[in-house]
Amino acid sequence: MYIFIEGMRDERFERPLQLIANLFFEEPEITFEKTERQYDARIQFSLTTGSNAEVHAVLSAGDATYTAEYTNELPAGLTEKEQFRLVKNAVSHAYLTVLQDWTGTIQKWGILTGVRPTKLLHKKLHDGIDVETAHRELAEEYLITPEKIDLMQRIVDRQLSVIPDFYDLRNEVSIYIGIPFCPTKCAYCTFPAYAINGRQGSVNSFLGGLHYEMRETGKWLRENGINITTVYYGGGTPTSITAEEMDMLYEEMHTSFPNIENIREITVEAGRPDTITPEKLDVLNKWKIDRISINPQSYIQETLKAIGRHHTVEETVEKYHLAREMGMNNINMDLIIGLPGEGTKEFTHTLNETEKLMPESLTVHTLSFKRASEMTKNKEKYKVAGREEIECMMELAEDWTKKHDYVPYYLYRQKNILGNLENVGYSKPGEESLYNIIIMEEQQTIIGLGCGASSKFIHPVTGKITHFANPKDPKTYNDSFTDYTEKKLELLKELFHKESSQS
Repeated sequence: MYIFIEGMRDERFERPLQLIANLFFEEPEITFEKTERQYDARIQFSLTTGSNAEVHAVLSAGDATYTAEYTNELPAGLTEKEQFRLVKNAVSHAYLTVLQDWTGTIQKWGILTGVRPTKLLHKKLHDGIDVETAHRELAEEYLITPEKIDLMQRIVDRQLSVIPDFYDLRNEVSIYIGIPFCPTKCAYCTFPAYAINGRQGSVNSFLGGLHYEMRETGKWLRENGINITTVYYGGGTPTSITAEEMDMLYEEMHTSFPNIENIREITVEAGRPDTITPEKLDVLNKWKIDRISINPQSYIQETLKAIGRHHTVEETVEKYHLAREMGMNNINMDLIIGLPGEGTKEFTHTLNETEKLMPESLTVHTLSFKRASEMTKNKEKYKVAGREEIECMMELAEDWTKKHDYVPYYLYRQKNILGNLENVGYSKPGEESLYNIIIMEEQQTIIGLGCGASSKFIHPVTGKITHFANPKDPKTYNDSFTDYTEKKLELLKELFHKESSQS
C-alpha cells in the first residue's frame, strides 16, 4: 500500500501518521512528497491553528472520495508540547476517519497506538471527572469504541479494588530482577534471553554483578526508609539457573532488601516448563515464594516446535501438576493468540486443555511482530491468521474467561500487534499480580536489576518518568555493573531527595 499525504510537511506528524496507517495495512509506505510512483490513495490535509486546531482531510482512491473534519480547542496557557498533542490528536482523528471509511475497517482502539490505554481513564478519574463524562471524552477524543471503554472501566475498577492505595504508591518502589538466560530463544522473542547451555562462566559472572546490585540498592533503600511493594523475577527464564544459584539469589534478597516481611508480592517466572525441577520448587518453598508463571503459549506440539520452544505439551501439564503438588498456590499461565499455523480450531483446543488445569491467572497475548525477532525477520516462514480470525480467537478467550469466573485486571498493547488488539491479564478474584498492575499503569518507580533490566523512575509529586536500562548482553553487564548501579542510585537520590534529607 502506497499513500501520498499532502499538506502535512511538519516531520513531527510523520511517525504518528505512519503508526495509524500500520493499523490498516501490512507494511504500508507513506510519502509526504509527490513522486512519479503511482499511489493507491492520496490524502490532502488542511490544518489551521489559533484558538482551535481545525483539520479537514480528503482521501482520494480511484473514483472514490472520503472526507472528515475535526476541531480541537487549544486553551490559552498551554505549553508547546501540550498544544502539539492536541493538534496531533485532531489530525489523527480526521486521518483515522477517512481510512476507516475507505477500508470499511473500524479500529476499536481509535487513534490510540500507545501501550497503556487504561492510564488515560485512570488519569481522568483521579482528576475528579465522573465516569460518564470520562467515557464520553474517551470516545470523542480518541474514537475508542464502547466495547473497549467498557473493558478499560472493568480493569480500572478491579485494580482499585485490588490495590486500594493505588494512587499513593509513589513513596515506595518495586523491584524487577532480570535473569537473561533461557533454554532456547523463541522465534517471537526480543527480551534479553541467551541460551544457557555452555554459558556457565557467563552465568557465574552475571550473578556476581546481580548480587552486588541487590546489596547496594537494598542498602540505599534501607538507609532512606523506602519500602518495597513487589519483587518480580523475569528474564529470560529465572528458573534457567540452578537450584543452588536460585537459593543464593533469594538469600541475597532477604539479606539485602529492607522490611522484606512487608513486601506484598514476590513473583518468579518459571515460564519454560523444561526448567522446572523438584529441587527448584523446594527452593521456592524454602523462601515462601508461591507465585510463579508456567507458560504453555499453545497446546499444539507442532506450534511449539515452530516457535523454538523445546518442551512438550505433556511436559507443561506434568510440571504444572508437580508445582501444584509442591505447594505453588498462585500459578499464572500465558497463552498467545495468532501463533503461526493456528486458527480458531487450534486455539479452542488450547482453551480446552487449559480448562483441565485452571490456573489462578491467565494472560492472553495477541502475537506481535517485534522488530528484532526471528519471526519478523522471516515473516514468509511464519504464516499467521487474518484479522477476522484473530478477532474471533480474542472473543473465544473473552467468553472462556467469563464462563470460568476470571476477571480482566490489566491490559497493554504493542505496535504491530495482530488485529490491532491487546494483551489482557485475567485472574480469579483476589489472585491478581500486583506487579503487573503497577508496571502497566506507571504509578510507581520500578528499579530494574540485572541484565537487560529497565528502570522507570517516577517522580512522587509530578509523575515525570525517567527511563534507565542496564545493558542487554551479559558481557557488557559484567564489565560495568558497578557503574550502572551507581547511576541508578543517583537517580534515586534525585527522586527521593526530600525523603532522603529527612531521614
